[in-house]
Amino acid sequence: MSLFRNLISILFLASFSSQANTSLKIEGLSGELEQNVSLFLASYTASDISGSLRFQARLQKDIETALQALGYYDSELSFNLIEGRSRNTLQVTVKPGDPIRIAIADIQLTGDASDDRQFDRVLRQEAPAVGEILHHGKYDDLKRSLRSLALRRGYFDADFSLSRLEVIPELKQANIHLHFDSGTRYKFGNVTFSGQQIRDEWMQSLIPFEPGKPYLASELGEFNQTLANTNWFSSISIEGDTEQLADFTLPILVKLEPRLRNSVETGIGYSDVTGARIKLSWFKPWLNDRGHSLNAKTTLSTSEQNLEASYKMPLLNAASDFYQFQYGFGLKDFTLQNDVRTKVSNLAVERHWLLQSEWYRTASVRWLYTETTEFDQQNTSNIVMPGLSYSRSRQSWGNMPRSADRLLLAIELSDKRWASDANFIRLRGRAGWIGSAGRDHRFVTRADAGAVVGAALEDLPPSLRFFAGGDNNLRGYGYESLPIPSDATDFIGGRYMATASLEYQYRVRGDWWLASFVDYGSAWTDSPDFKRGVGLGIRWGSPVGPVRLDFGYGLDSGERRAFQIHFALGPEL
Repeated sequence: MSLFRNLISILFLASFSSQANTSLKIEGLSGELEQNVSLFLASYTASDISGSLRFQARLQKDIETALQALGYYDSELSFNLIEGRSRNTLQVTVKPGDPIRIAIADIQLTGDASDDRQFDRVLRQEAPAVGEILHHGKYDDLKRSLRSLALRRGYFDADFSLSRLEVIPELKQANIHLHFDSGTRYKFGNVTFSGQQIRDEWMQSLIPFEPGKPYLASELGEFNQTLANTNWFSSISIEGDTEQLADFTLPILVKLEPRLRNSVETGIGYSDVTGARIKLSWFKPWLNDRGHSLNAKTTLSTSEQNLEASYKMPLLNAASDFYQFQYGFGLKDFTLQNDVRTKVSNLAVERHWLLQSEWYRTASVRWLYTETTEFDQQNTSNIVMPGLSYSRSRQSWGNMPRSADRLLLAIELSDKRWASDANFIRLRGRAGWIGSAGRDHRFVTRADAGAVVGAALEDLPPSLRFFAGGDNNLRGYGYESLPIPSDATDFIGGRYMATASLEYQYRVRGDWWLASFVDYGSAWTDSPDFKRGVGLGIRWGSPVGPVRLDFGYGLDSGERRAFQIHFALGPEL
């Protein structure tokens, strides 16, 4: 009896070893057919594969199912088990045969959607045509697309009155009968708010649609984003009131919870320019039922001390129009780079509009008072500057957006007729673009330029002059280290500035990327002395935005220590 058991065990182990040492080879397929068969067989493990008749029957069924999904119902399979010294190979030769082609494409659209261009586009792009090879996946995708589009565009009663796919393998034909009845399109009803601390007139101004307008899910998404952008609420819930449906009108319920009235944040950092740095910010997201807010922050370091405060006052169109009052006071010591110290007071009044073209327009009046000690010379300046700027920023979703662009054009004027110490025009322009190729390749480009026309440069405070160098400007060079003052000058900065950057990023894994970049540009007064910076970097798509660590090398720095480390958190443009 013991001998019999040992014999059974030896035969079982030999059989298992033979199965585990069998590989699978599929021949005769290419392109989409080969890919679909591979997907069907992806669940097989090495221990599943054997040369047994049971496995061959299972394999034949899976391959035939994969081919039928693409319209090939007349396939032929032959098996050949090739024995080797240590490993066997099960070779499967597949002849897919002639495909099934569509003979009848009876696709009908009734209801209000028959006049909807979005449905016409789906049918033009996805509906199968007579003579095409039957593709079950595309047929199912069309049905899903119609249902999904109906929900997004308010056809809540939509359904298929007829949905039938007839396959006749003997004739190599398929007949599609697909009748989609959308019914009546629903409209937006009245919007009811609950839990809000902001007066109703301001809340109503945030609604991007009007009662009676055809329903669009995307406008509810826009509404949700607009409410979030106000920073007034800690919780936002938007839903349709299905219990109050009447006359194909869907009322909207918005449930809100106010955000805490005070928010305090602290931070610690370090850089070669400023040394150790401490940050403290205080934010009051809403002060009253009109949504006024207050934001104050201070930054303290060895070379810089800044205090800034801003008061935002939304107007009746609260989503896009507001006034903003800002005040800032700062002390800056350039002695790490040059013998320059400044004390700056800055007061500004701004009016913001969001135009229908998606551009932000900002009109401002800024008062700037500066006390400067520059190479042992003491100067004061009093500047009053009205200004106008246009900006636009767009990007896709995600912590590392696949596409984005940003544009800024700004002009400020100063004239002695309104109590300024100098006559000049200050111009500034910025542009940036992010693009992607597939999921793993990103490209980032930036350009930045500015000019001061009019007053002598030494009559302008350093904060109105132009500098180059730093993590968002010209990597490989110190922060605002260009232009380098010569022995013949007694001031820093330049009248003009122009920089450009080209960056390539490659996804290593998940939210981690490697980057390589080339930067070019400078700041100057009389003639440009353009500098080049190159380097490598690391990117992390954190929940709060891209985190960037760059190692830049200044090709034209003329210094032994040409390497600079740059760290930044926030938008790349």
